[in-house]
Amino acid sequence: MRKGGSQRIAAIKQLIESLGGRLEAFYFSYGEDDAYLIIDLPDAATGIAISLAVNASGAVRISTIPLITPAEMDAACKQAVPYRAPGA
Repeated sequence: MRKGGSQRIAAIKQLIESLGGRLEAFYFSYGEDDAYLIIDLPDAATGIAISLAVNASGAVRISTIPLITPAEMDAACKQAVPYRAPGA
């Protein structure tokens, strides 16, 4: 808090960019969650690595929600999944 929000954003942006990502949006909030970020990362493993490192610090708790593009949704809809519901 002593250094304000701008310096926190700069530190997070530097972390994301050092891993090949891009910070698209950052908003502070109040309530159960203190901030919301939209970031573009090279792959899911990079997002997982960030989550593991930040959560392991114990200073901050983050959760991630992967966003799915329309093209990824189209590809998923075309995949055959051999699922049988319980009792069916």
